Order: sequence, then structure tokens, then C-alpha cells
Amino acid sequence: MPANLTFDALKKAVAAGEIDTVVACFADMQGRLQGKRFVAHHFVASAWEETHCCNYLLATDMEMVTVQGYAATGWNKGYGDYVMKPDLATLRRLPWLPGTAMVMCDVLDHHTHQLVPHAPRSVLKRQIERAKALGFDAMMATELEFYIFEQSFSELFDAGYRDMVPTARYNVDYSIFGTARDEPLIRAIRNGLWDAGIPIENSKGEAEAGQHEVNAKYSDALDTADMHAIIKTGIKEIALQYGVSATFMAKYDHRRAGSSSHVHQSLWVGGKPAFRDENDPAGMSDLMRHYIAGQLAHAAEITAFLAPFVNSYKRFVVGMFAPTKAVWSLDNRTAGFRVCGEGTKAIRVECRIGGADLNPYLACAALLAAGLDGIENKMVLEPAISGDVYQAGAVREIPKTLGAAAAAMGASGWLREAFGDEVVTHYHRAALWELEEQNRVVTDWELARGFERA
Repeated sequence: MPANLTFDALKKAVAAGEIDTVVACFADMQGRLQGKRFVAHHFVASAWEETHCCNYLLATDMEMVTVQGYAATGWNKGYGDYVMKPDLATLRRLPWLPGTAMVMCDVLDHHTHQLVPHAPRSVLKRQIERAKALGFDAMMATELEFYIFEQSFSELFDAGYRDMVPTARYNVDYSIFGTARDEPLIRAIRNGLWDAGIPIENSKGEAEAGQHEVNAKYSDALDTADMHAIIKTGIKEIALQYGVSATFMAKYDHRRAGSSSHVHQSLWVGGKPAFRDENDPAGMSDLMRHYIAGQLAHAAEITAFLAPFVNSYKRFVVGMFAPTKAVWSLDNRTAGFRVCGEGTKAIRVECRIGGADLNPYLACAALLAAGLDGIENKMVLEPAISGDVYQAGAVREIPKTLGAAAAAMGASGWLREAFGDEVVTHYHRAALWELEEQNRVVTDWELARGFERA
């Protein structure tokens, strides 16, 4: 879906004093929006063409540590600039921030003005171009789950994230009354995002105390990733205004269900869904079967893009609706890949592996690349698995740790061919750094277990 503000409309709003600030931003390696807030008059005068940022923004960790070992940049290269090129098709108002508009940017090399290969938006654009070269439009939608807590972000930070109190006291999955206490905030989220040009369809309580889900209408893959990044930021900013906090961690407490980001996917040709075959018992075309077969074949290699952090793997627990097996099934929430809309024009594949902490650009790119490889090589789809997939026998499993997923990613010749060697090497380094940091830190679990008894 197009954003809701043209450049001409922006200029008129700025001249009329309706908009005084323009946020120009892009998603970093972790999927967070980074950028600048421009005085709107300056943006419409010149900054709409380009601005600049430090290239360390695509070479840091969650704590903004300047991680060494990246080929793209480092102290040895002096941390130079990237160009931020606003994509004016993404201009939108941000109703929850008075007088503010936003635009998403592509990240370009300062010298060549070419897309920086490892920038998440660039990675996805490359796969979209591959799909188009084969005659396909990639259509996707992401679901986002998150928790809301009664304390503010500052209060929880200062308390060391202890004694967190969810806004509900019990599982509110689909409960109308159970979500009523959060409705003022969730209503503000739904309406704020809608008025920002993001076609929110609904919200619902999720399967745990204080957990919610927000869904936006499917769109082309790039727009979906842009919307995903804006939705996360919008939810946090609106929560901030209400004095509460929201987290998209994959697993904030081992006793609670994790938060996912399921990715729904289909390919279209000439404005019509290409995954549907009315003559197939399940309504699946051969194209769809090849696509899913490719994702299954490369499931281990792409998992690090669906579950990018150490914490991501704490979500894969039997009986909590997160998958443990990388297999497919018809309308079965225990499988890693679920075929939805069986027998209808809305037939699609839902990848259930990713957590709410994924980077939408990288996750969508990885899934699309794997599916396209299945199509190009006419991979044969294995039989579906039914019943309780958690209890399935010797079937393909999702990597159990980031270490295992990183090893599969780094060793994948196919992925290096699809993404480019430098891109895979870059994100492999990010995964290794995450593991290095985990191995360095003494956790509360270790302290409680070993302080007296070791």
C-alpha cells in the first residue's frame, strides 16, 4: 500500500505550518529505525535529495558497540559516511508525533551512490528484483506479537528489568474483556498506525498475560517490511506516551510464551495469485509446492535471519505454539511452515519460525530467496505432516541455538550466491559477536545455581 503523503502535499503542509519535523530513517542490522529529525523547511528545500550518516550504523550490536571484524567498516577504515537516500514513496504523517512526517531511506555508498549490499533494505530489494526477473511479484504480511507492562521503559531500565508487571494477570488470547484494560493504548496504536497510512486490520489479545498482536494488510514485500519496522517503532513510541512499556523480545521470561512474527507469503503474476490451483485437492499450485520445498531445503541456512539473537532460540519450546520442526503442514500451528487458506484464492504459506525480534527485511529476503531457489530448481515438496508435529519422529528440526544457525548460514554456498558473499559474511560476523558476548557474561541463572552450591 502506498504511504499517505506525497512530496507536493508535504511541501504544502510545511508552508502552512502543519508539519515542522521530518524523520528520515532506515532499518539497521537489528531492524531498528536509525536516522535524523529534520526541520521540515530544510528537508523540503534540500535534504529530500540525500543526507548522510556514519557507516558504523550497519556494524554495531544491540548496545551500539562498535564491533570489529567487519569488512565493510571499522576503526581501521575510519568509520566514514553512508548516504541516506529518501524514498519519497514512503512519506507519511506520524499522527502520534505532532507536526511530524516520516520517510524511509535507502543506504548508498558515499562514493559510488550504489546501494550498500548489506543494508537490510538493499538485501530485500535484491531478492524482489530476482522474483520480478522470473515474472513474480512477492506479496507478504507479517504478524507482530508483543507484551505490554505497567511500568515505563525508564522505570524498568532503572530496576534492572526485575519485577516486571504485565498489564493483564492472565492469558487474554482473543478475550474481549481481558484486553479491555489495554484498549485505550491499543486503540491509539491501531488508529495512529492507520492514520500513518499503514492498513492495520485488527488487534487481538495473545496467548499470555499482557500479550497482544497487531496485524496489517498484506502488501508487496518491500512495503510490508517498511510497515513492520514502523509498526514496532510506533507501538513503542505510543506506549511511551501512555507511561507503559512494550517489548518485542522473542522470550522475556522462560515461564511465559514467546512473541512471534509469522510471515505470510505468496507470489502473484499479472495481479493474480499464482499459488492457487483449483484442481488440486488442497488448492496448491505446482509453483507453490516448489516454493515451499525450497524453504524447507534451506530452512537451517536461513534460520539466523529469522531468529537473530541468542534469546530468539529460547522461544522454541514444545507446547507454546512456537515450532521446533522445520516441516510443513496444512493449517497446523505446530509446524514451522503452515499452509493457510486451503482451497481459497488466499492460499499462502506462513513461516512460523521467526520471532518478534527479527529484522523484517532480512527475514523476508531469506524466505523469498529460498522459495525462488525451490522454483528455479523445481524442488519436489515432501509430504505434509499432520497431527502433533512436536512429537514427530526423525524429521527436520529448527536449529536449537544461534551457534548452530550461524554455522549453517556461514557454510551455505547457496545463500552466498543468493545474497552475495559479503552480505553473508557480514551477518555471520554479527551472529558470532552475539555468541561472544553471551559467552562472556555471567547470567542470573548461573549465579543462582552456583553461588552457594558450586
